[in-house]
Amino acid sequence: MSGRGKSIGSVKDKKSTTRSTKAGLQFPVGRVARFLKTGKYAERVGAGAPVYLAAVLEYLAAEVIFLYNKKTRVVPRHVQLAVRNDEELSKLLGSVTIANGGVMPNIHNMLLPKRADAKGRSAATADE
Repeated sequence: MSGRGKSIGSVKDKKSTTRSTKAGLQFPVGRVARFLKTGKYAERVGAGAPVYLAAVLEYLAAEVIFLYNKKTRVVPRHVQLAVRNDEELSKLLGSVTIANGGVMPNIHNMLLPKRADAKGRSAATADE
């Protein structure tokens, strides 16, 4: 035999499927697993942990993208605004500081100018 024929169990027969496609995710499960292992968060990392974490990260990213669907790039400011405007995400990330996220836009009522009433007078002169 010359060895030119198709061998049994050759590498070309098998289609490689990633763990991300098996889980139906867009986020890379293998990369998350590598980060969990090299980060020394625990001595051992189970098989389901990176899949679950990748799914959670993908969900959070989808929430931010949903709020800013016309944007082509998500910057930390978008994440900050999305998290602080969403009640559940704000509760989850209440004590988290997002780098380069800025602050929520807020002007105190005392600093706003006084409104004029229907007669054209200001609210301060209407009391007199």
